[in-house]
Amino acid sequence: MARVGLFIDANLLVLLVVGSVGRDLVTKHRRLRGAYTAEDYDILVDLISPVDRVLVTPNTLTEASNLLAYHAEPERSQLFNTLRALIHESEEKIVSSEAASNNSEFGRLGLTDAALLELITTEAPLLTADLDLYLAALAKGHGAVVNFTHHRNL
Repeated sequence: MARVGLFIDANLLVLLVVGSVGRDLVTKHRRLRGAYTAEDYDILVDLISPVDRVLVTPNTLTEASNLLAYHAEPERSQLFNTLRALIHESEEKIVSSEAASNNSEFGRLGLTDAALLELITTEAPLLTADLDLYLAALAKGHGAVVNFTHHRNL
């Protein structure tokens, strides 16, 4: 079955936005420093480029926005302008907080990840570097999640 889109977790959204502003910023951004490299940004772009639509939730966008704010001007404004463009280019899917909080993983993973777990399918899988989220998503089926870390290690 063909993929209709790809959900991206909040941390990878931050990597996408920061790397889009400047690959050199990846190792300078407070929330990415030590965790990601410019090469990771390239891998992310390669993984999402064949997909017609990047899928997001209000929860992941809010979390990514909050994480992006951990950077000073003048890049901070560029980061938010790039996030704005990404919001306009992506497709936002909404799951109610009530539904997400009823997900069995809510107590362990929180609202943002529980909302993603409510939405992902094999046709609209999740791309994540978060091991706990990855393992929870595997329960939805092997095609419902892509482990970014596996691609980093290739």
